Amino acid sequence: MYIFLDRMEFYAYHGVGLQETVVGNTFFIDLKIKVDFSNASETDNVEDTVSYADVQTAVKQEMEIPSKLLEHVCQRIVNRLFHEFETIEVIEIKLVKRNPPMNGQTESAGVIMSCTR
Repeated sequence: MYIFLDRMEFYAYHGVGLQETVVGNTFFIDLKIKVDFSNASETDNVEDTVSYADVQTAVKQEMEIPSKLLEHVCQRIVNRLFHEFETIEVIEIKLVKRNPPMNGQTESAGVIMSCTR
């Protein structure tokens, strides 16, 4: 059983280069969260599952903290979600930066992590 949030969009200031930390960029996050929501499927009660609205809020707050590396941002998000939502078993996260400053044209670049509690 998985809950997912696809293509959450954020404007943030992550990057190694000075321009990235001043100007910022658009980022996208895809999350896939393994959680047993069998009870919620019977009770129809949000308290019996992980609220994706609460997950989005936590992710947004972490995205507001500038970091040099996307790897660091992902690890912070994973740590926070595991801490705040005890029923989460596995988190798969993809963090993408649009138009990264590179020596060449690339639509996006990013990282993917899969973490188990």
